[in-house]
Amino acid sequence: MKLLRGFVFLLVLYLLHRSNTSFVRLNNNGFEDIIIVIDPSVPEDEKIIERIQDMLTTASTYLFEATEKRFFFKNVSILVPENWKENPQYKRPKYENYKHADVIVAPPTLPGRDEPYTKQFTECGEKGEHIHFTPDFLLGKKQNEYGPSGRLFVHEWAHLRWGVFDEYNEDQPFYSAKSKKIEATRCSTGISGINRVFTCQGGSCLTRTCRVDSTTKLYEKDCQFFPDKVQTEKASIMFMQSIDSVVEFCNEKNHNQEAPSLQNIKCNFRSTWEVISNSEDFKNTIPMVTSPPSPVFSLLKISQRIVCLVLDKSGSMGGYNRLNRMNQAAKQFLLQTVENGSWVGMVHFDSTATIINKLIQVISSNERNTLLEKLPTYAQGGTSICSGIKSAFQVIGELYSQLDGSEIVLLTDGEDNTASSCIDEVKQSGAIVHFIALGKDADEAVIEMSNITGGSHFYASDEAQNNGLIDAFGALTSGNADISQKSLQLESKGLTLSSNDWMNDTVIIDSTVGKDTFFLITWDSLPPSISLWDPSGTIMGNFTVDAASKMAYLSIPGTAKVSNQLLDFLTTFLKI
Repeated sequence: MKLLRGFVFLLVLYLLHRSNTSFVRLNNNGFEDIIIVIDPSVPEDEKIIERIQDMLTTASTYLFEATEKRFFFKNVSILVPENWKENPQYKRPKYENYKHADVIVAPPTLPGRDEPYTKQFTECGEKGEHIHFTPDFLLGKKQNEYGPSGRLFVHEWAHLRWGVFDEYNEDQPFYSAKSKKIEATRCSTGISGINRVFTCQGGSCLTRTCRVDSTTKLYEKDCQFFPDKVQTEKASIMFMQSIDSVVEFCNEKNHNQEAPSLQNIKCNFRSTWEVISNSEDFKNTIPMVTSPPSPVFSLLKISQRIVCLVLDKSGSMGGYNRLNRMNQAAKQFLLQTVENGSWVGMVHFDSTATIINKLIQVISSNERNTLLEKLPTYAQGGTSICSGIKSAFQVIGELYSQLDGSEIVLLTDGEDNTASSCIDEVKQSGAIVHFIALGKDADEAVIEMSNITGGSHFYASDEAQNNGLIDAFGALTSGNADISQKSLQLESKGLTLSSNDWMNDTVIIDSTVGKDTFFLITWDSLPPSISLWDPSGTIMGNFTVDAASKMAYLSIPGTAKVSNQLLDFLTTFLKI
């Protein structure tokens, strides 16, 4: 008797539930291609759009003066949710989507917490991810707390673009200065004010002088610094831009190095202006001699997703089990990743391209199954990537005269020295190209197509236990879909197992996820025995087994139970 070794199967779990790459560029002192998105959960209110435009217009002038006439905001795209009513001003977006948002307008995570912030988990001088505003802030309901929105936008933009930090510290609002005085954490120290405890009880509020804590030798916990209303100090925007006189960043001359500010902590006691002056933006510009124009705004409205799969079936796809692995990943994309309401088409290509399925709208499992049946079954011929892409343009163009914002998912394993011939056509098309490279011969021209159109590109190796293909397809959720309709991958694991080995795993599902839970298992040789238990110990239903594609999947409709779900797998063995 001889046991067959090296059985491989892969587990991927998807649940319905954002890497950010900004398209902002600096052109002749002006920031272009800023993307501001309004979350679908924000109730329709055209005043929000008006306030965004007002905010950026005033911010541009404030930024220009604060940076010694170097920078301003040139053009801005505002992305409106699909569930807002139509408006002739709204155009279809091209590459603009939630994944590339520089500013997100969304309700607060906790009711009443409308504080603007920048998602910034980076080091000093590195760009942040995005700025967050709430509708109430934009509508002016919080101006007494945060000051004029245009000034605050410049404060947040400095976080986002230049990686500077606040010059206050809520955890250490006071410090003991070398002068032996207790000072408020601020920059510059020229900002005058008083230190008081402010308390309210019932309908009355009182202030009193702060007391010194005997342990810390600093002011007591509830003590606050209240700046004087009338100031002459010009810095700093990263401390309190709402003060009328503040129009500059702290520089090397007036920077307060003693204060325990986040700027000092993160930037090794350098001033904010020193960090900004060291940026590539600053190095590549000179001050302007004329005033800049006002920002130009584009209003864009999200519409239904349009995607065409362009799948390589050339001869080289016959090796390393590539064709089958591509089909496994494509099936996962069609079964789970692509959102209901999307329009999906399919093209196969080798040395020529064939339109396999025109665009159909995915409403139910019927449309998904129709597309599943059209995946390639054999590999032969050469490789003509441009033929595949041009056929995808034809598929999309039959239903939509404009390709703007449509997506092409291109999977290929080979180099094609003619691929560069259609780069310009791709760039001008308005379509987004996502590129998945299988094997080591990724074509640089196609990577360029992906980059210039705002698409994603992925690499998957030929190792059987590598989940790269399935992970890549699974990552291609719509950039503009409601987050509640997106797939979220919680687990991805691949192992090489000997006979009678087990692969055990526990998947944590909390109350924030678990809608339409989907389990996918693939293997390379013999099918495993699969068992799945819910948190109560009840075994789940049978997996659908696709023996030809060497995969099995189980969909749990509705909401999964909140707890741990234990998956046990037992490999089979073969007697020879």
